[in-house]
Amino acid sequence: MKLTDIRDNSGAKKSRIRVGRGIGSGKGKTGGRGVKGQKARAGVAVKGFEGGQMPLYRRLPKRGFTNIFAKDLNEVNLGRIQQAVDAKKLDVTKPVTQASLVEAGVLSKLRDGVKILGQGEFKAKLAFEVAGASKSAQAAIEKAGGSVKILTAAGEATA
Repeated sequence: MKLTDIRDNSGAKKSRIRVGRGIGSGKGKTGGRGVKGQKARAGVAVKGFEGGQMPLYRRLPKRGFTNIFAKDLNEVNLGRIQQAVDAKKLDVTKPVTQASLVEAGVLSKLRDGVKILGQGEFKAKLAFEVAGASKSAQAAIEKAGGSVKILTAAGEATA
């Protein structure tokens, strides 16, 4: 057997049908589109149209809303922050902010703030300045000897 002898299995590649190339091809004249009407024309997509019956998207009730005041927060577990500390990517002497977490590679981009979650083992003594922290995360940080400062929307710290 030679490299030039290698072929696809018969029927593995199906050649496409060229539409509208004369009646002898079997797909000539109307090109498989039937006769006249809206769908015989180019650029027509009647999605959701049910022949005059009330469409499904109008039969179903409207639900919910979009909260325009919702904050898009980065969520970080304590275990991930501990990994960054162990890898010497986070400076233990400075407070941990959203900018410092992005710089350390813990977060990919800045958003409306950071929320610290309590998953994972945490033993570093760090000062956090973040938009939020879960109760378990606050307890773990204070147990390790650190502190948590919750920032308001404007970025100032609250007590």
